[in-house]
Amino acid sequence: MQAGSDEQLMRQYAAGDMSAFETLYQRHRGPLFRYISRQVNDPATANDLYQGTWEKVIKARRRYRPEAPFKAWLYRIAHNHVVDHFRQQRPTTSLDQEGFIGSEQGLEATLDQERQAASLRTALLALPPEQRDAMLLKLEGGFSLEEIATMTQVGRETVKSRLRYAVTRLKQVLTT
Repeated sequence: MQAGSDEQLMRQYAAGDMSAFETLYQRHRGPLFRYISRQVNDPATANDLYQGTWEKVIKARRRYRPEAPFKAWLYRIAHNHVVDHFRQQRPTTSLDQEGFIGSEQGLEATLDQERQAASLRTALLALPPEQRDAMLLKLEGGFSLEEIATMTQVGRETVKSRLRYAVTRLKQVLTT
């Protein structure tokens, strides 16, 4: 596997080095997919948005400029792609609890973990979109307040406020 910073790899990919893209993909695929899938309530939609994000990266490879970190650029593309998806949707779907229930393995510990994960997923999906997005960028992407502010095009204090409200709301939901 190739070493180097994400920015170097992206420049190499833009110059035609496919192995550089493969390295970038391997580095970011898990967290990026989790970021997207936790914003939608449908595995197929999450997969489509995930693939669409990488397609946009591929199309924009020659326009990439390393002024911002590659990771921030990648998540900005994903963020915009998810936002565009929600703009096209009608908010008429409700949460399908069956989609959160895992397989019945009979082990109490496994069921308890699945219930906790389902509760967290339900609580995340119940957050207002701006709070959910900020929370997922922080948790899944590991971005700073400044980076989230840049990606979502709001001020740092707005991001801080959204995260604070999201944490408060998640605590309320998960402790009741």
